[in-house]
Amino acid sequence: MLGLRLKTKTGVGWISFLPITFYSRGGCGNDINRANTQHYPNPPPSLQQLLNSIELDFLVQDLKNILESMQVGTKRIRDIIVSLRNFSRLDEASFKEADIHSGIDNTLMILHHRLQTKADATGIKIIKEYGQLPLVQCYAQELNQVFMNILTNAIDVLEESVKTTNAQQKTPSIWIQTQLTSDNLVSISIADNGGGISEEIRLKLFDPFFTTKPIGKGTGLGLFVSYQIVVEKHGGNLWYNSTSDGGTKFVIEIPIHPGKDVVESR
Repeated sequence: MLGLRLKTKTGVGWISFLPITFYSRGGCGNDINRANTQHYPNPPPSLQQLLNSIELDFLVQDLKNILESMQVGTKRIRDIIVSLRNFSRLDEASFKEADIHSGIDNTLMILHHRLQTKADATGIKIIKEYGQLPLVQCYAQELNQVFMNILTNAIDVLEESVKTTNAQQKTPSIWIQTQLTSDNLVSISIADNGGGISEEIRLKLFDPFFTTKPIGKGTGLGLFVSYQIVVEKHGGNLWYNSTSDGGTKFVIEIPIHPGKDVVESR
């Protein structure tokens, strides 16, 4: 959540720290206003000299740029808040129809700060190949958490990969593909071109509390909880395909209309 706080703070910063106060109080704005009030509409040479000294044309353009920056900042804050609300789906905690693509997009918006290019890291490219999907009966909030867990793991792997010499030659990427695989089954695949998963780790991947991340960075519950959500709560499947040097693909399969036995077990 630190990244989210920074993103929101950045948007607010564009508004609160803009030098618009220079125009509105204690700066050249007051000087222009006083001079105009006294001499408008026939400015004497002194007023004309003042206008020239403060570069009025530049200030007019600069003020326009500031207002546009404020608009961008407020839009970014709005987008973050909407994505957070949609991601948590607090008003849709029950089992009901939901848009899978909307859930993925909201998750990507929340993770946007980790996908951008940084001073010490290459940005991660997202490639989306969305198929035509119907609304799916599910726990939207919990499925969004599955997307978050798998995408976060992919980002962690790619961030480590770009630090190695061999991986610097390729653009770190995540492919997200959705498709209708049968009349009652939706497939969501999330693949990366990171270092892949070794045979030793594969045997423990869905075990609770197993993690390869440093202490304090991972709990070892992400994939374990994701498996419980997909398989036990939705009657779906969660599987992966990986090689030690060819990247990893996770596949989530969810029934559009779960069977009666799955519904009754909730």
